[in-house]
Amino acid sequence: MTQAVITAEGLTRRFGDFVAVADVSFSIPKASIFGLLGPNGSGKSTIIRMLCGVLTPSAGSGTVMGIDVGKDPEAVKQHIGYMSQKFSLYSDLTVLENLDFYGRIYGLTGTRHKQRREAVVALTGIDPYMDRLAGDLSGGWKQRLALACAMIHEPKVLFLDEPTAGIDPVARRELWDLLFELSNQGVTMFVTTHYMDEAERCTSVGYIYLSRLVALGEPEELKANPIVTPQGSRRFAINCSKPTATLVKAKTLDSVRDVTLFGDTLHILVDDTLDPDELLTIIAPDDKKAAYHPADPSLEDVFVLLSRAEAEAQEKIT
Repeated sequence: MTQAVITAEGLTRRFGDFVAVADVSFSIPKASIFGLLGPNGSGKSTIIRMLCGVLTPSAGSGTVMGIDVGKDPEAVKQHIGYMSQKFSLYSDLTVLENLDFYGRIYGLTGTRHKQRREAVVALTGIDPYMDRLAGDLSGGWKQRLALACAMIHEPKVLFLDEPTAGIDPVARRELWDLLFELSNQGVTMFVTTHYMDEAERCTSVGYIYLSRLVALGEPEELKANPIVTPQGSRRFAINCSKPTATLVKAKTLDSVRDVTLFGDTLHILVDDTLDPDELLTIIAPDDKKAAYHPADPSLEDVFVLLSRAEAEAQEKIT
């Protein structure tokens, strides 16, 4: 069994009477990419701050590279790299000056400093911009610089808090290509994101809602959760000429449990007693282009339905 590089056991953080993270547990093996998803304010960044040794857990424990984050937070910081969701480098310094500054912060000197700077420049491809002020870089190149600075001391663990927020799709894909390369080199990554396509790329995924981890597993395992496609229901994808109008009609039917629109395709969850041909005659009458086929749930379906289930469970408690 692969030894865990990052662990959480009952990890909890309170701020006064407010519980930001409640009894969270998971284990992340070496060289994997763990994705943590959840709404804003659900506790994602708080978990990262605890695992990085910035916040002390109120209860439970966490380890990074075998080091207890509560007992020895300073030791943890020597083994990790961190990228925040907002650009936090020095905008009035050049790319080279930022790299040199962060290298010195991590105690790099002489030949070792030069070697690591050359390595992260080669990794991120940022060499053409070495003399440009960091504040003048595009969003994608700012994130590449942030990654270079986070990796300059060659950490074995990398925490990335919404690293692709606010950058264009091409830059997002290129940044993920870099993350895959780092994973291939043995780096373990903990990534928070709001993008479902990014969650699909992760080795395993956790979903946190109202401070609690409500789902944990590989993407395909989560899609097989019985809450997502309950017994007595089926999923279909429906193509039609007027998807928005069809969506509105579908939502009025008692036999339709959930429906949403992806591009011009409806993803619909219905009672398995409902004949799909009959469904089309109701929601898309006279539409000769209307067609359906069985469909698997998306990760978005997973998280929407798990959020609803958790919210209902919390309401019953209160």
